[in-house]
Amino acid sequence: MPPGLKPLFRSVPIVVGCLALLFVIAVTVGAAPESRIPALQDPPAQEPITSIPSVPEADPLKLALGERLFADPRLSGDGSRACTSCHDIRTNGADTNRRDKGLDGSEVPFNTPTVFNAALSFRLGWEGKFRTLEAQAEASLEGPQRMGKSIDDVLPKLSADPELVHQFEAAYGRGPDRAGLLDAIATYERSLLTPGSRFDHWLGGDAAALSAEEQDGYQLFKSVGCISCHQGVNVGGNLFERQGIFHPLVSPPPEIVRVPSLRNVATTPPYFHDGSAPTLDEAARRMGSAQLDQTLSDQQIKSIVAFLNTLTGTYRGAPVVAAAP
Repeated sequence: MPPGLKPLFRSVPIVVGCLALLFVIAVTVGAAPESRIPALQDPPAQEPITSIPSVPEADPLKLALGERLFADPRLSGDGSRACTSCHDIRTNGADTNRRDKGLDGSEVPFNTPTVFNAALSFRLGWEGKFRTLEAQAEASLEGPQRMGKSIDDVLPKLSADPELVHQFEAAYGRGPDRAGLLDAIATYERSLLTPGSRFDHWLGGDAAALSAEEQDGYQLFKSVGCISCHQGVNVGGNLFERQGIFHPLVSPPPEIVRVPSLRNVATTPPYFHDGSAPTLDEAARRMGSAQLDQTLSDQQIKSIVAFLNTLTGTYRGAPVVAAAP
């Protein structure tokens, strides 16, 4: 763990634990867990979750270059894979593997998170080690398990491609270099937002966008305490949490992880950093126990999952879909 993060990591469990306990107390003294929460007719003016913004404007030349580089296997050590090999933007921005394979055939340490909406998270990676998309891209490209190739070794390959050199010169006024390569990839990744979910439509004032059960699920999501970690534009991705506050959740470590975004969560099984929860129902049940000390009923799980299904957005006008098994 980087030294600068240790004080923050030590304080997070206390804050998150207190928040979770407050929500548990609120539910305990309120309505019985099985009681049906009245469905909303209209979204309130203020909610702890906000809509995904429109895709930011970007230089189209840098954007096109970044998209090309994201799919270019020459960036990997043996030319066998590209960023798209693990982050399939045609489907869910990830894949269906519990953990992907490294170049040497071994499993990588963590489940691959979706690249969709990653630009909206305050840190990147399960351990939150990276503060920028450029830093995360650099680590993935040069990491021995992921892409396994020094950028300095990649650049001569790219410079030998006249068409790619022309793209770099048009976008950056110079040939391929480290700064341009990382900036182009990051520019492309910032475009990978998925607005237009049904929940976002509801937030925008369309009361008919959610069914009564889905609205009930959202109210339950808030009342039992899920919202204490999963809020904001990315429904998560903006703080750290200690896993297993009340009961064990996953194994092995790390104990502290960045809270994942729940955007498009219905399309991104398996769940948790170790990929140990194959379904959203199981993930919700285990989270209720481990993080909130709540034994959620089948009906409560059904309602919460119904709400989570409304968080699926669109990419380039088409709904995000689960990757094929």
